[in-house]
Amino acid sequence: MNVRNLVFWVLLILAPGISAADYRVETVTSGLGVPWGMTFIDADRILFTERGGRAGIVDTRSGKVSYLSGIPAVKAEGQGGLLDVAVEPGYTSGGWIYFTYSKDQRGRGVTALARARLQGQALQGWQDILVTQSASGGGRHYGSRIAFDDQGYLYFSVGDRGDRPNGQNLQTHAGSVLRIKPDGRLPADNPFVGMSAALPEIWSFGHRNPQGLAWDDQHKRLWSIEHGPRGGDEINLVEKGKNYGWPVISYGKEYWGPLAVGEGTERAGMEQPVKYYVPSIAPGSLLVYSGEAFPEWQGDLFSGALKLRHLNQVKLDQAGRAIAEDRLLEDLGERIRALVQGPQGWIYFSTDSGKIFVIKP
Repeated sequence: MNVRNLVFWVLLILAPGISAADYRVETVTSGLGVPWGMTFIDADRILFTERGGRAGIVDTRSGKVSYLSGIPAVKAEGQGGLLDVAVEPGYTSGGWIYFTYSKDQRGRGVTALARARLQGQALQGWQDILVTQSASGGGRHYGSRIAFDDQGYLYFSVGDRGDRPNGQNLQTHAGSVLRIKPDGRLPADNPFVGMSAALPEIWSFGHRNPQGLAWDDQHKRLWSIEHGPRGGDEINLVEKGKNYGWPVISYGKEYWGPLAVGEGTERAGMEQPVKYYVPSIAPGSLLVYSGEAFPEWQGDLFSGALKLRHLNQVKLDQAGRAIAEDRLLEDLGERIRALVQGPQGWIYFSTDSGKIFVIKP
């Protein structure tokens, strides 16, 4: 065990437990497909995606759902489909809404980033901003979540597409977190701009399948959470140009036997996770909580757990180290997929059973 991990476990043992807030859980709506992404478009309406290829709006007061037209064909096979949805900070009616989805490219699937504007019950002006170089005939590990930082840059994640060497290959977008401007232009200060052996949109690499990505506005840092193989899910602090190790290092095991993936758990030049999970929780989302409704949760990381069916809560210290963990809503028994913080500071989450819930004080 390296020194950083030893420090983590000492802090975890000595740290007080996460103070349990007084909260209740209510159902907002049910009967949906698999609601994969959610974003607020005004104080009372959530625009959500369904992996099967539909997008809709739910009124959080009444639970009424209306579906939208204007979605192009998506490759809704395996883990692909219509994936994340997000709006820029300060979004107002008529502004761009951003989507990631799996797109068919000559019979193979790729992760694509697109945007459109909402007019009435239709998405109009759909534009593919970046169709990534991540083609695979398999249906696994598309990613993909979207996050905006405070400078207006857009980040989105692409999984390794089930092909492990992609994680260390800078000539593919697979296994990376990408950074572009919202209109698709390339930031001049991206770490691999001007390098012939690397794609310039790549911000970080060595990722397996990041299905959670969140910007911490207070501390100006980007967080991801990603699926490991059998064990080894990771929370990572994502920084410019850094290599997060997959598949050379991992805390997971092979699916077919009790053997470590790669050559071990650490290697020079490769980043260690802030936290890893053994066994896997199968994370489906990530949220940095910043609301006033639960002041004791401010700065905590929340992730939906698909396999172990709970809401995972991790408390960080000021240096960004994980010092405590709690597992909420285990009795609900739901595969928790997407998370979004509402204007009141309430936490909304979707489940693979087609429901959207809210956590209130």
